[in-house]
This record gives sequence, C-alpha cells and structure tokens, in this order.
Amino acid sequence: MEFIFDYQKEHTQQLKSFLKEQGISKGLLAKIKFQGGKIFVNDVIQNVLYYLKSGDQVRIIIPDEGEHETVLLDETPIDIVFEDEHILVVNKPAGVSSIPAQYHPNHTMANRVKAHYKRQGYVNQVVHVVTRLDRDTSGLMLFAKHGFAHAKLDVQLREKNFVKKYQALLSGKVDTLVAHDWIELPIGRDYTSLIKRMVSEEGRYANTEYWLEKRNDELALVDIQLHTGRTHQIRVHFSAIGCPLVGDDMYGGTMDLPLVRQALHCYELHFTHPFTKKALAFQCPLPTDMAEIRQTIETR
Repeated sequence: MEFIFDYQKEHTQQLKSFLKEQGISKGLLAKIKFQGGKIFVNDVIQNVLYYLKSGDQVRIIIPDEGEHETVLLDETPIDIVFEDEHILVVNKPAGVSSIPAQYHPNHTMANRVKAHYKRQGYVNQVVHVVTRLDRDTSGLMLFAKHGFAHAKLDVQLREKNFVKKYQALLSGKVDTLVAHDWIELPIGRDYTSLIKRMVSEEGRYANTEYWLEKRNDELALVDIQLHTGRTHQIRVHFSAIGCPLVGDDMYGGTMDLPLVRQALHCYELHFTHPFTKKALAFQCPLPTDMAEIRQTIETR
C-alpha cells in the first residue's frame, strides 16, 4: 500500500521526525525497513536520517499484511454500514463477541470480518479492531483495514476525538431519572467474579452522560454518551443509580420482558477519516428486540 506526503515547511526536518508526525510509529518503520517496504523522497530511496526541505515529496510503500493464520474463518455474512480501502464499519448483532478468546476461537466479529476480507481477495487480511462491543451489545463497530489506519485511529481514541452514542432500555427506579445528567462514579473490579465490575472508591474515574427520551412507570429509553471507557461502564453506572438495563441479569435488570440480553445498542459513531480528514458520522437503528419494547413505552 502506498502513501504520499508533501513537505511544505520552510525549515528542514529529519524524515524520521516527519513520518512520526504523520502517524507512522517505530514499529511500522521497522516493518517498512525489514519486511519489504520502501521510503522515497522525490522518487529516490532514502533512509529516515535524510533531511527534508520545502517542496519535497515523500512516498512510502508499506508491505502487505497477509493474514493471522490462527484466526479462523466464519462465513456468516456481515452487515456493512461503510467500507473503503482503509476502514470498515459494521452493525454487530447481539450475541456475537468482538474478538476470539482462548475457549471461543470462532464465530466472533473478527472471524466474520476475516472471512469477508478473504472473499474479497484483499491483500491485507489482518483484522484490526478499533472499537469493541460486549457480546450482548449490538450496534456499530469500527475496523481498520491495515496497521497504518489502525495506528492513526488509535491516536483519535487516545485524544478522545471519537463520539460513540448508545441507546439503552432501563428498568427499576426510572422515575428518578432527569432529562439530562451525568453519572460520575469510579468503577473497579468486583472480586467475587472474574468478569463483573462495581462502583468502588478504589476504582478508576468513569463518566457517563445521558438524555432521557421516553419513560413510563416501569421502563425508560435513554441516549448515552461515554466520556470514559471502563469495562461494563454503562451497565454498572445505571445499576448503581437503581436503573439497571432491561435483560441484564448480571447487574439486576428485569428479566420479565422478551429480551434475552442487556438492552444496549451502539447507534451512532463519529470520528475523522484517518486519511481524507473528512468528518464521518454513522447511525444504526435499534434492532427489532429493543425496538419492539421501545414502542410500548409512552412518553411521560
């Protein structure tokens, strides 16, 4: 894969430093050097110690990634929301994990995406997961289609330039919810469980913002934006204020409705394209299981 950059600064700069500014890590530079890539300045091969001057054109060739042979193929079709040569946005169904685990090496979104890459004959077949979702959470997931795109998107994540919005159906003390609020409670491990989390003074800072959309005496629909990314953050925070998610038996949600998973859906995703720099926004409607329950809630 080839990328071109124009150097327009008035002062000189070492090529290595300039490439770092473009999001090329030490690891990627090593890959270019030792796995068949090349770096050209004005169509002449140069090493990273070269000093650039105004008007120079830098062209890098990144070697193909092939595939992770240990990642199995799952031929189940994926629901593609957007795809180009750099990124893939999909709508993940509930009940499907994001990535393989030791005792569950197949039937995850990563396995399905790898099969999609293989069917399309892409030269880069390594699956780069940028945003994950819990197994029973549905909605938008973002994949990078090569390592350079992944590195640039990770920078946006670290700098909190991603916006992920969720919708959730809540049970419990829904009459205590206000129109708009933040839940700021630290989250740590619940040492009675390998996977469960809890609000804990020793935990890490966590901030969940919500907007109340609909409510009746028993249920509520809320829009949610995360400002931190703690494990099970939404589920723990709403359980802590007495409004656990419908279908979330781990955190005390009602199990009396026809929903066999926590009622949580990632419906909106905003970020900047790593190469075109265009602002991107994607939306995904509620799946049928949540939409049917939403229709039963009258606005109050």
